[in-house]
Amino acid sequence: MTTTPAILFYDVVVAIHVMAIVIAFGVTFVYPAIMPWLTTTHPRAMPTVHETQVRVGRFVITPFATLALLTGIYLASDRDLFDQTWVTIPFVILIVLLGLGGAFFTPREKQLAALARRDIDAGGELSEEYHGRARTVGMVGALSSLLILFAIFCMVAKPFAG
Repeated sequence: MTTTPAILFYDVVVAIHVMAIVIAFGVTFVYPAIMPWLTTTHPRAMPTVHETQVRVGRFVITPFATLALLTGIYLASDRDLFDQTWVTIPFVILIVLLGLGGAFFTPREKQLAALARRDIDAGGELSEEYHGRARTVGMVGALSSLLILFAIFCMVAKPFAG
């Protein structure tokens, strides 16, 4: 007679936590590949592209990052891991990323949409002001991606476990 191992609630929460991270931040890794191309080949689409980023932030990134935060809090609490650096670092990174979403990315993506619309209406070329602000958003986005990858590394490799 074979027995089927029981799936622990904790393991289900771990799976939900990982899924939430993938859903929340997976799309952000596409932006560096598509934004320069879109800006160059489809400048008239940029107002809609930036409005789409705002919508993705509101309806995908923020809710799923929040779910990841809540499941992470449960996981760390259940196993009393809040004193572990490999838990604390990703926790702080997630809080920073949620803050950046509301305080940095959303307002700037709205500004980029308005600038792109203004530039398109004025003649079709995106201005230096637009490109400068887009570069800033791109650089902060790249830094955010590195933070996400470092958080994942900490959770998986546990380099500071002790």
